[in-house]
Amino acid sequence: MADLKFKPVRHQHDEFLAKAKQRAGFAEAYESLELEYALANQMLKARAKAGLTQDAVAERMGTTKSAISRLEAAGRHAPSLATLKKYAAAVGCDLQVKLVRQKSS
Repeated sequence: MADLKFKPVRHQHDEFLAKAKQRAGFAEAYESLELEYALANQMLKARAKAGLTQDAVAERMGTTKSAISRLEAAGRHAPSLATLKKYAAAVGCDLQVKLVRQKSS
């Protein structure tokens, strides 16, 4: 059997987005989920900074790795504030929510 070793593939996110935005309807769909993508990005960065795996966060929250995976997947799940508070605590963060006045057109 071949000796298989994990070799991560570098993901060029900006390059991916540039190509994807050329597809009809992609830009509108992506922009409609902007807040969800921003939240997912913050969650992933916080977990990485804490040096935790999804398994470790799940254990701290009393849930499963698959639940954490769904939670970190933008646009697939709308978590409650209670869940976001638990996640934040599990990765050593505080959750802050704020309303920002819309810009005048």
